[in-house]
Parts: sequence; C-alpha cells; structure tokens
Amino acid sequence: MNPSTAQAQVLVDELVRCGVTEAVLCPGSRNAPLSFALHRADAAGRLRLHVRIDERTGAFLALGLALRSGRAVPVVCTSGTAAANLHPAVLEAAHAGVPLLALTADRPPELIGTGANQTVVQAGLFGDAPRLELSLGVARRADGQQAGWRAAVAKAVAVAVGRVGGRPGPVHVNVPFAEPLMPGAAGADLADWPESLDGRPGAAPWTVFPPPPDAQRDAPPLPLDPDLPTLVVAGAVPTGPLPAPPGDAPVVAEPHSPLWPGSLRTGPWLVNAAADDQLPRPAQVLLHGRPTLHRSIARLLADDQVAVYAVAGTVGAELPPSVRAVGRPPRLRPPPAWCARWSAADQLAADALDKALAEPGAPTGQRLAAALITALPPGALLLLGSSNPVRDVALAARPRAGLTVLANRGVAGIDGTVSTSAGAALAHASAAGGRAAPGYALIGDLTVLHDLTGLVLGPDEPRPDLTLVVLNDTGGGIFSLLEQGAPEHAASFERVFGTPHRVRLDAVCAGLGVAYRRVDDLSALPGALGGAGDGVRLVEVPASREGLREGHAAVRAAVQAALS
Repeated sequence: MNPSTAQAQVLVDELVRCGVTEAVLCPGSRNAPLSFALHRADAAGRLRLHVRIDERTGAFLALGLALRSGRAVPVVCTSGTAAANLHPAVLEAAHAGVPLLALTADRPPELIGTGANQTVVQAGLFGDAPRLELSLGVARRADGQQAGWRAAVAKAVAVAVGRVGGRPGPVHVNVPFAEPLMPGAAGADLADWPESLDGRPGAAPWTVFPPPPDAQRDAPPLPLDPDLPTLVVAGAVPTGPLPAPPGDAPVVAEPHSPLWPGSLRTGPWLVNAAADDQLPRPAQVLLHGRPTLHRSIARLLADDQVAVYAVAGTVGAELPPSVRAVGRPPRLRPPPAWCARWSAADQLAADALDKALAEPGAPTGQRLAAALITALPPGALLLLGSSNPVRDVALAARPRAGLTVLANRGVAGIDGTVSTSAGAALAHASAAGGRAAPGYALIGDLTVLHDLTGLVLGPDEPRPDLTLVVLNDTGGGIFSLLEQGAPEHAASFERVFGTPHRVRLDAVCAGLGVAYRRVDDLSALPGALGGAGDGVRLVEVPASREGLREGHAAVRAAVQAALS
C-alpha cells in the first residue's frame, strides 16, 4: 500500500467513526486516493456517496445535506481552481452555521511556486470563513502517522458540528498527496505498512469530544421587563434548535424560522404599520434567530426608542448593534390589551391581503407563494430561494405547521440553490425513515439558470425526491421593487438589472432528463406538484415583470387602508 492510499483510507474511516453518513465527491486526479476510499466506503454501506462534476454544485449539495441533517458533510475535490469553487458554499456555511467540511486535495509543498500543473496556494484559500483550517503533512512510509491523521479528522468534525467552539460552521482540511496516487501502484500491500491502520476499538472516534454547551442553561437571565409591550422577532437559527420564548407575546417570524407556524400572518406589514403609528409600538423586541428579509424589521431593530434583547445562542457573533443583552428570556406577559390590538390588526390585514391577492393585477409571485404553502403535503420539505420567493412567502402565505422550511440566508445568494435543494431533499427523505417525505423548492428563473449543473446527476447517483417550482418572469424581478426599478431609471433598468433571457425551461429539462410541467392557472398547481417518489421534476409558472412594481404597491396600499 502506498502512503497516499493509506492516508486516504484512514481519513475516510475516521470520518465514518465521527458520525459522517453522507459525502460529496468531485472528480479529479490529485484527490484520487480519497475517491477510491470513498467508493469503497459507499460499497460497504458505511456512508452514502454523491458524485458531481462541478465543485460549486458539489459544495452546495453538501451544504444542503448538512443544513437539513445537522451532521457534518464533507465535499472532496482536487487541487487548484477546483478548491476555489467551494468558496461560495463555505461562505454560506460560515454565516448560516452549517457544518460543511471542505476536504481539498493538494500538491506537496515542494511543488508550490514551481509552475506545477493545477497548483495554487490553498492554505488560507477561504480567508477567515472556516471555523478551523488544518493542513496535513504529506504521508510517508513511516510509522507514527495515523494518530495525527485520525486526530485531525475527529477535531475537524467536532468543530464543524459545534462540539468545539460552540457554533457549527465550515472547516477546511487540506491534504497534500504525493505520487503514486493509485492503490497498489507501489506494489506493496497492507501487510507491508509499518504500523497498524486500525482505529479505536468498537468503531469509536479517535478523540471523543463532549456535547456543545447548552446556551440556554448557561446563559444569564435577560434584564428585560416581562410586563412591557414586547414583540418577538424571529429569523433563521444558525446554532441549532432554540426553545421558543415562553409567554404570550406576538411573534413576527420569517418562513424559515422555527417560530413561523405560530406567528402573525401579516407580521411584516404590521411592523410597517407600527412605524407609521397605525399600531401601538413595542417597547421591547426579543430577537430569536437572525432576521434578514425586511427593511421594516431592520428599522425597528435600529430604533433607539425600542429596547432590543436576544435569546442566547441566537446569532453567534453577528448581533445587531442595538442589542442590549443576550441571555435567557423570562416568561413574557405583555399587556393583554396591547396583544389584542396586534391580533385584531393581523386579522384585518390578513382579510385585506387575501382580497388584494385575488385582484387581477396582483403579483403572480405572491399568489404562487400563498397557493404553494397551502398545497404542500404534511411532512414536506420546502427550500425557499433568495430574492423574491422567500419574501413572497413571508408577505403573502399563511403560516402553517407540518412543513420543514429552509433557506440559504447566511449570505443570501442565489448561487447553488438547486444543489442545496437537492441535498436537503436527500437528507429529508433519510430523516423520514422510509416514510414519504417529498422535497420542494420555490425559486426564480435566474436562480435555476445559475445552478443548472445541480440537475446533472449520473445514472448511479442517489436521486432526490424534489420538485422545483420556478416562477419564470424572464429576468431579475426583485430589482423592479428596489430603488433601481423607479421610473427615472427606466432607460438603463432592463439590460443591467432586469437581465432578460430567452431560455426555454422545457427544452432545458428535456436535455437534462428532468420531468417538466407548465402551470398557467394556479388552480392547477396542486395537481402539477407530483407525488412522493416521482424523482426530480420542474414546474414552471410563467409571469411578467411588467406591472410588478405597481402590483406590489396596490397590495401594500390595500393592507395599509385596512389598518388605517
């Protein structure tokens, strides 16, 4: 056995011992030792391997697997630009608290700076995004090495899942391999290796780390007045499950928050109304997770007349500057009359919203969001694309229980969303333990075009049960709603912000072997979504960006009129 093969075998064995059940591999030459080791582990049923041709796609697939499962998931690639293509997913994992392992093969150090093919400086490639960066030594035919290899893997997994450091996130492990890279190429077998390559007895990890600290148990009580008018604002929770704040305070939650099912239907609209003095303002805000969607929420958190507190463990180090303390909340007891005002306003606004969405000029995206949330089967997974889809659900859909809702809101890019959806759907089905658990994604046309390689699956690859619901308005609809969409910028808007295209999604799906349906009438949406076990499919919902800004303004005006 040659040294590179021995090292790769040990690394993969220790990953499995540390709880890794899924791994993503992108093809290459320098990572060949890891490729053979992963293939053997997959054939033995020790983990499930996913192979992708594109490193960026592979990294986001691993991100989706980790996002849904909470387990560390490695993405393995070769050297050079292959490793650089992992960077977007590493950044998302860093800001969203997802345990992604970037396992990059490298050339030996003596080849750096010599003009060797596919060679770049990979140490520090991802900047300060990783929670930990490790660079292993080049394996040699000598004893006393495997302890270091196994200890490095155990530490990497522990840091990624938050057992060390307290907050999950990406870890970069760089492994330089020297030739020969093929198993058996040196003409020696395992019996000739200088030391035993066995791990700890009983399939235990090389190093056992304690569970992460309990942020709630160890946190001090928050110094807030539980009897004041208090609003709970909830966003993504990057550090794992957090208990819901006890008490009766109204909740404004983003769809991917665990508090969304019990939140106010029109929460973002009501925060705007409070800013305009149409509703009594809260004296306090309790932050549960990291909100990223609404400018009205950002303004509320920046209001120096409102005391802002955060639940311990809510957003790691990325706290809004207005937060006064982080800790364990008491039972909230806001004045019943204040809560009743917000509840009654929510009902008024919801009625007005439903009527506005039924009007002919209502935005298709908001109508689609409301219809999709209603149509999804219990137990389904829904991943929401950035830009308009996640906002459309937040503004128009009725919160409901029985769904697992996810979104890439760490840095909120559209890149890799198809692959993230596929990974999350695969992990969701595994978590269901054999029960039907289909996955869905609500995304825009630019988002699916940005990650078409996420739909390129080899014939031997595990296939997700995933329906991509694509709102196709042939361009960047969200920009119509921002400042650059104002009439005074019309001369430059369409080319540099609208970014129109003429791609036919039906033809793309035909070429990729993906089932396709087109829905022109949203009443046909439930029948087009397909059933559990139907594989990968795309449902296109055509829309127009013309009049989008005016349509949103009309809905907003209808809600404001009801509240006034």
